[in-house]
Amino acid sequence: QVQLVESGGGLVQPGGSLRLSCAASKFSLDYYTIAWFRQAPGKEREGVSCVSSGEGRTYYADSVKGRFTISRANAEKTVYLQMNSLKPEDTAVYYCARGYECHPSRGPFGMDYWGKGTLVTVSS
Repeated sequence: QVQLVESGGGLVQPGGSLRLSCAASKFSLDYYTIAWFRQAPGKEREGVSCVSSGEGRTYYADSVKGRFTISRANAEKTVYLQMNSLKPEDTAVYYCARGYECHPSRGPFGMDYWGKGTLVTVSS
């Protein structure tokens, strides 16, 4: 069974950093896009970042550009999201998902499997 497991969430002060991990099993990262989404209380889920298979095209939502970095370690079957300069508005449950495309300006498409999420809370 395809599985995605997120980890690395927690409580951090504004301006701090966290690194989220998405561990994949039962499929190869060589063939799929992996994306990070987030959902804050009372808000719709939004695509934060993604990295494509192959050449590793990336996408970042405007709200996180310059602060978040996505990376992929295919041999470890893990995708990371380094989050710096965190703001209270970054507070959300963060999900990773598998998909078929990561467009550099339009974001991730065709998501078919999702993890259960990890909570990030940015608060003083």
